[in-house]
Amino acid sequence: MADYLDQVSEFVANTGFDDLPSAAMDRARRVIADTIAAIAAGSAEPEVTALTARMITQAGRSSVIGAGQSAPPATAAFLNGTSGTFLELDEGNQFSRGHPGIHALPSALAVAEDCRSSGKDFLTAIVLGYEIGARIGIAAKILPTMHPHGTWGTVGAAVAVAKLMGANAHQVRELINIASTLGLATSRQTMLQGGTVRNSFAGFSGQIGLMAWDMLESGFTGEADGLSTIWGNVISTDWRPEEMTNELGTRYEIARNYFKRHACCRYNHGTLDAMTMINEENGGLRAEDIESIRVDTYSLAAELSDKTPKNTLAGKFSVPFAVASTLINQSSGVESFTWEKVRDPNIQAFADKVEVFEDPAFTAMMPDFRPSRVTVRLYDGTELSAEATTNRGDTEDPYDDDELDRKYTELSGRVWNTTVANSVYDHCFSVDRLTDINELTKHFSAD
Repeated sequence: MADYLDQVSEFVANTGFDDLPSAAMDRARRVIADTIAAIAAGSAEPEVTALTARMITQAGRSSVIGAGQSAPPATAAFLNGTSGTFLELDEGNQFSRGHPGIHALPSALAVAEDCRSSGKDFLTAIVLGYEIGARIGIAAKILPTMHPHGTWGTVGAAVAVAKLMGANAHQVRELINIASTLGLATSRQTMLQGGTVRNSFAGFSGQIGLMAWDMLESGFTGEADGLSTIWGNVISTDWRPEEMTNELGTRYEIARNYFKRHACCRYNHGTLDAMTMINEENGGLRAEDIESIRVDTYSLAAELSDKTPKNTLAGKFSVPFAVASTLINQSSGVESFTWEKVRDPNIQAFADKVEVFEDPAFTAMMPDFRPSRVTVRLYDGTELSAEATTNRGDTEDPYDDDELDRKYTELSGRVWNTTVANSVYDHCFSVDRLTDINELTKHFSAD
């Protein structure tokens, strides 16, 4: 596979808007709207507003979404990528085992605004940055001690930038080799322990993607095949470069993505979907009637067993807390994973009733399926059970447009009035008709 990187680089350099299939373009428009809404909503979190105030020391031509301010491109990319992961509602790709959109979009948007790129060029850059980042995730099996955010996303971000800058195949290859060695040494424990530094990993990818382009333009070089070194010898237990070119140009990863409605780690979603089934089949459950809940699920989800999360991030990565807060609040949205809910003694007490176990048969079904079986035992001895094999929102069981529109409205409403939110939404879905991406982004700072 010595020439795989040449094939990838030529594909990126030579693929234009007119080459993209309608399925990829349609999903990309939705990804753009969904990701911008997730960034806007995340910008309202207290840690993000504080960081934004510290980091915006000078104005620029790139929007800091939700803040109503602008900054130099690298700063905007970092802040937007960080905001977009805070609520755990950004889209993802189950095959790459990560979130390509929140890594590619912030860098692409920052550069497109700064260069006044067309909507067609912006959309094309999103699709290609998403594609290459996701394919690295598919081709590699990251060390289980690492978190995937901030790793291959640096390459996806850099590719999006390169496309907007009109890079040729040689430049794309060199840029991939530079960016591949600039990823973070991420720790999986951050998400399990509530280390909110984890929310910055995607932000760094966007920032690094921009820096990698500046380095390339300044004469910096990478090694001959940075991907194979990093993912074949350093941070991955398996590297299959043939996946980088398998059906390249005919199968687009952005068209195989998933969207999220539960405001927590995706590993919780099968459990919450099964809980929803039980709730609906039995006319609604009351917390005071429940003696215990048993969750049998796959290995990654079974790790999320902390019953006393210390902050909102830890709550999003806790099956017991997610079950308790969703049941008591009758919602799995943003409002169920706030600081108030993490500190709620009633939710804490109920979380203690939830036990989580790994089912090896479920683990063996990964990554195509993420199963969970929930068994609720009532005080009167009744047992209620349901099983979810796929997550709602996955390609096998997608949310419809109405559901995703409701999500957009809920998230954008945290920072924008209805007029602004509707204008942003309309421009996201007509992005390829914009002669200048600033026709979209000007609405971010509208009153």
